[in-house]
Amino acid sequence: MTPRDYGIRNGKYAIETHHMHIYYGAFLAVKEINLKFHSRAITALIGPSGCGKSTVLRAFNRMNDLVSIARTEGEVIFQGRNIYAPDIDPVEVRRRIGMVFQKPNPFPKSIYENVAWGARINGYKGNMDELVEQSLRQAALWDEVKDKLGQSGLSLSGGQQQRLCIARAIAIKPEIILMDEPASALDPIATLRIEELIQELKQNYTIIIVTHNMQQAARASDFTAFFTVDQNRAGYLVEYGLTNNIFTNPQNELTEQYITGRFG
Repeated sequence: MTPRDYGIRNGKYAIETHHMHIYYGAFLAVKEINLKFHSRAITALIGPSGCGKSTVLRAFNRMNDLVSIARTEGEVIFQGRNIYAPDIDPVEVRRRIGMVFQKPNPFPKSIYENVAWGARINGYKGNMDELVEQSLRQAALWDEVKDKLGQSGLSLSGGQQQRLCIARAIAIKPEIILMDEPASALDPIATLRIEELIQELKQNYTIIIVTHNMQQAARASDFTAFFTVDQNRAGYLVEYGLTNNIFTNPQNELTEQYITGRFG
């Protein structure tokens, strides 16, 4: 498989960064990030703890804006626009670029309302029952919850809660789904189910996933970006390419050392 085989529509990428730097106050957390993400593919961000993977991920839908001391420089281009331009509404960015967090965080509402709530506040005017069912089906959860939609989302198992959160993200019809270690709090069976689900979702969505699990990155992703830190603890991109190439024929010695367990 080559990059050309993935869904790059009209030669464009789903999202790309140009000279992106992210600061927390005076501290440079990540520096000079230049990446282009292929449409309808899964890209894994890997690297040792503290290298800025999650910070980079949150930059793609301006979640870092919620941290008062965070500042992003450079560009993140989505649909031909820099999402950090002054006239861009970050709420609209987050509607089109959804996020699933490390720990399942369903609302203290019914299963039905967990899925319907985001669509409702975003002005959805269609058939809500159909949207809820479609979203739960896409998240591979419908058959397990269809007879208890009125029960609390908090009553579900951890793996089911995470799939409910994915259904909630899908319901607002994003174009990109960001996932920050979505299986790290789950048991091996639930983790495998999430990985299978991600493979199904890439038929319709671009997925960018942070993972600390090398085996998961190798199994679940099409592309991999490896990050580490410099002597000042600033995260930076070391190598990016097709996952198979990164894991079997890395071009950078640091990448090889990390994936073989010699550091990190």
